[in-house]
Amino acid sequence: MLGKATGSSTSGTGLSTDQIVAGLKEALSVGAQNSASKLSAVDGFFANAAIKVLMPPEAKKVETALRTAGMGKLVDNAILSMNRAAEDASKSAAPIFVNAIKSMSINDALGILKGTDTAATGYLRGKTTAALTAAFRPVIDTALQKTAATSYWKTVFDAYNRLPTTFTKINPDLAGYVTEKSLGGMFFQVAEEEKKIRKDPAARVTDILKKVFGS
Repeated sequence: MLGKATGSSTSGTGLSTDQIVAGLKEALSVGAQNSASKLSAVDGFFANAAIKVLMPPEAKKVETALRTAGMGKLVDNAILSMNRAAEDASKSAAPIFVNAIKSMSINDALGILKGTDTAATGYLRGKTTAALTAAFRPVIDTALQKTAATSYWKTVFDAYNRLPTTFTKINPDLAGYVTEKSLGGMFFQVAEEEKKIRKDPAARVTDILKKVFGS
């Protein structure tokens, strides 16, 4: 952890508060950009067990019923398409995420400085989740249409609703669900990048990061 800030510089480091703010903002920017690059690649979501988008909990019985009925491929197609949508959305939405970092105040930065190894990510989640959700949603909607996930999803639930054992129809909000999972995956990855920058000198790829996090 860095030295405690006092006045215009930090005790024991000689760094100004402006440098600390710049360093924290750059750390988040680097983390967000690295995250976006990883998540927007093919299988960025699908091959990552920590953030892979699966059927929502309330739809688990749908998945089980369809697999039991020999329609596992239908479910697999739906899951793959949801992850492709999340990957596609990451390309367009990341700049919005990075732009939100610019609003961090000096007090916010100093609070983060004294926090945990994911304090900056936690701050960003708390400050931007609502706005990012509103921004991500249309991107996800478009991506779902592009990857045919909406069609697969409708087919999955139409098939389930036609089963003789189905008494209650299920129709979750696919775009809302994938948007939430996509944001969760993005924040998870940013937190991983933040921890690396704080702890691993090799991850500090710019001069300001080396100065702030190497002190």
